[in-house]
Amino acid sequence: MQLLPGPVRRFAAWCAVILLASGVGYVAIRLCVEFRTAVTPALLALLGTALLRPLHARLVKAHVQRSLAAGLTCAAVLAVVGGAVYIVVSALVETGDQIVASLRDAAQGIADHFGAAGTSLEDVASNARELLGKFGGTAASGVVTGISVVGEMIAMAVLALLLVFFFLRDSDRAVGTVRALAPPGAADTVEAMARRAFGAVEGFMRGTTLIALIDALCITVGLLVLRVPGAVGLGALVFVGAYIPYLGAFISGAVAVLVALADRGFVIALWALGVVLAVQVLEGHVLQPMVQSRTVQMHPAVVLLALTAGASVAGILGMLLAVPLTAAAFGIVHELQGRYGAAGSGASGASGKAAGPGSSSGAADS
Repeated sequence: MQLLPGPVRRFAAWCAVILLASGVGYVAIRLCVEFRTAVTPALLALLGTALLRPLHARLVKAHVQRSLAAGLTCAAVLAVVGGAVYIVVSALVETGDQIVASLRDAAQGIADHFGAAGTSLEDVASNARELLGKFGGTAASGVVTGISVVGEMIAMAVLALLLVFFFLRDSDRAVGTVRALAPPGAADTVEAMARRAFGAVEGFMRGTTLIALIDALCITVGLLVLRVPGAVGLGALVFVGAYIPYLGAFISGAVAVLVALADRGFVIALWALGVVLAVQVLEGHVLQPMVQSRTVQMHPAVVLLALTAGASVAGILGMLLAVPLTAAAFGIVHELQGRYGAAGSGASGASGKAAGPGSSSGAADS
């Protein structure tokens, strides 16, 4: 005799599965956080491999040796990334004093308008000097910590670049390696899941790169028309920021508007804001549906939740990795649904066909 009805038992079974999956996921995330210096370069290398594999494949088809093709691809990426960083930094350095001066003037105007006694910029500056004098040791330790973090990031970037080289060079052996690591009898399923996950990441990276390039070109042209200084550097910043959905576009657009405000005034800053908003509308209503819907189908709410979870786990790197990893997870789920859903429907259809003649014969016998 069963103590619980069927629906309650099914609900309890689903709760047990969800708790088990959540526990496994939590342990996996904690392990990734503990070994982040090795996990992060590997994940970044996978993203880079997904983005650069077509270029490497074209070089191989042009009868370039695989190792040389991988090296040329990595060198091209290093040149592009280094050039973009140099352009962005030089543009921000050139206009940094103007941005600070504009913000100071705006703050002084707000203080004069509201007439807040004892809160002038000079008082704030003197208080800041006193605080720096009191907490100088803490600030020095913070600088040391910041230097160590920068060193760790540089080391991870170098490791990620080396891993991209090896992943590209040995990409022809990936299928064999996946099948060798798969459990007995599940090699086909594991290979299909891996292909679907990598295809989702590859589609996300290609689509994001195309959208980022279009956004950067449109905003650069708009800023050049408005004669905003450092327009090329700001466009490069928009291109880099596009790899972090929503937040990256907001930050890069805000920097562009601040630069326009610092050099060209309030009216030109409003025009720059209009250009940024128009490009974002174009991206959200035209580019995203046309490009990303063919490869990665995720609701914006899912993207925002993934970004929030990634930021809570690993900060900016977590935000960068959250959406492609979520896309890979969606690809795996769709692959499993396609396989086992089709198998289940096929089995039910076969049983229905088998039961048909039996039921008719039973009716005839009766």
